[in-house]
Parts: sequence; C-alpha cells; structure tokens
Amino acid sequence: MRIAFWDVGLTRNGPGLLLKEIIEKDADDIAAARDHILYVAPDILLIAGFDTDFDGYTAKAFADFLDAGFTYTFSTVGNVGIPSGFDLDRDGRFGEQEDAWAYGDFRGQGGLALLSKMPIMTDDVQTFTDLLWADAPQSRFPYDYFTPDESRLHPLSSNGHWVVPIRWGDTRLDLLAFKAATPVFDGPEDRNGRRNADEIALWRHYLDGKLSVGPSSPFVIMGNANLDPVDGEGLHGEIIALLNHKDIQDPLPASDHGARMSNPLHHGDPRRDTADWRDPNPGNLRVDYVLPSADLSIVQSALAWVEGDHSALFSHAMVWVDIAPLP
Repeated sequence: MRIAFWDVGLTRNGPGLLLKEIIEKDADDIAAARDHILYVAPDILLIAGFDTDFDGYTAKAFADFLDAGFTYTFSTVGNVGIPSGFDLDRDGRFGEQEDAWAYGDFRGQGGLALLSKMPIMTDDVQTFTDLLWADAPQSRFPYDYFTPDESRLHPLSSNGHWVVPIRWGDTRLDLLAFKAATPVFDGPEDRNGRRNADEIALWRHYLDGKLSVGPSSPFVIMGNANLDPVDGEGLHGEIIALLNHKDIQDPLPASDHGARMSNPLHHGDPRRDTADWRDPNPGNLRVDYVLPSADLSIVQSALAWVEGDHSALFSHAMVWVDIAPLP
C-alpha cells in the first residue's frame, strides 16, 4: 500500500474560496496538483496547506475532482486563524494573523485533509488539537513571555494532531497526522521554536505512553514537522529524537531534484530535502516525513517533485512510502 504526504499549498484569501475553485475546475494549481497526485497514485494521501471547513466539504470535493478512488475523506479545522483575544506578538495591535492561536486569517486556512481508498474508522478518530501547550509532557512553554491568562488558553497544536485509524484488510493501521508551527518569526523568547519542538515531541510522548492514550496497532507518522535534522532554524534534537525512536523506521526517501537544487552552505544530504525555499536562508530543507512503525515492512520510498511548467506552483515534494505487513 502506498502512503503519501504532500504540503500542497492550496490556500486562498478567505473561507470557501478554495471549495469554489475546486468546483469550478479552472485553477491551474488545482489541476496541476491533481495531475501530480494521479501520477504518484497513492492509496492514502494526507495533504497540508489545504483550506478546510467544519463539515469536510472541501476535502470531499477535492477527492471527487481527483476521481482516483478516494472514497473516504477526513478533515477538521485546527487552531489556525482562531482569534486569541490577546496581543500575542506584543506589537500593540490586536486581531492580527500573529494574534491567532496559530498564524492565519481564518479557521481552516492551510489545514490538513486525509484522502483514502481504505475505510476510515471515523468513530475511533482521536485528536490532540485542544491540548493546552502548558499541559503537554515536558512542555517548553515560555511562562516568562506569556501572561497567566494566555497560558491557561494557549493550545499546543497549530494545524492539528490526529490519530486516524484505517481499515487495511484485516488490520487496523493508525495514521498519526500533523503539521507543526514554523520555528521562526519570533524573538529571543523563541516561542515558535519551542512550540515547533513540542508539537513534534508530542508523538514521541504518545509512543512512550505519556498521554492518556497510546499506540495499539501498527502506525505511520506523517506530516510537515517544519524542522530539518541538521539545517535551518529550530531545535533539531527533537526531530532527531523522533527519527531515532525505537518504534519508528525512517525510510530516508530521496530524489535527484534536491541534489540539483542543493545549498552549499547546508550540511544535510540535499537528495532528502522536501521543501524548495529561497537561498541562502532558509534554503532547501527536509521538513516533510512519512515514518512507518517498526512492525511494518518498507518496500520502497521516494520524493516526487512536480516537474515542468508547473514546478514553480509547489514548494514541497510529495513524500511517499510503500508499506506491507511483516511476513
């Protein structure tokens, strides 16, 4: 079975606009995204950077537009665009994008959506999107920056943390989906860097039984960690700890595209970079991951970049991994 993650970047300037364009079928980036998805042909696809809604209409419309057998969809809105009521960036102005619980103009902007050819066990979905940052295990919450009122309300998750069970033949497969905050655009308090690290760490704590629930079946962690193991900003040790966790396999997907676009100032293997950003900073980075549990067999993996005339429309590669049950 082929499992893929793609930060597709299909966002618009207001709620409902992406749904409208999907229905109208005349936007170049939507059509190019469809062509790339059909080319890679995943059985399960998690997309990020995709405007979602409370009822899942946009995800369902996109699945119908793809016409690729994605019978099952799941999406929710995360904490992006939710007004906090506070001046979180301390610039003297309230109600800006920076003052939302996660940066954004409206709820659901740049969210997550799951498309699957396998049945989604919707009644068994678990989310940690409402977990308070200060309540997370080993939290790095910056109490010296946020007020007591802010600390009592500030969520950890930005776009969402989901555990979505899939019925895979006779097996239940849990998809651990997320997109973490970017570890930049803050000050010496490093609130975004700390939040990014704690969003990644949440899955390690989940695997180690430090949350109210834990893994009970084979799983795949998938999403945009917004953190490279070596290069760029952020607390690199947190993604390294996740990649080296005893219950996880890193398939190390690669592509020649990254080698062609490599940044000579970076130390990581450019073939494994998944985001093509401006040079020299932040440059190309490995930030997108599909990480099967150790009790699954990895058949093959790769990074699939959009090539040709539409390559400039997308800054991320699709990460895909073929998995099978252990013999």
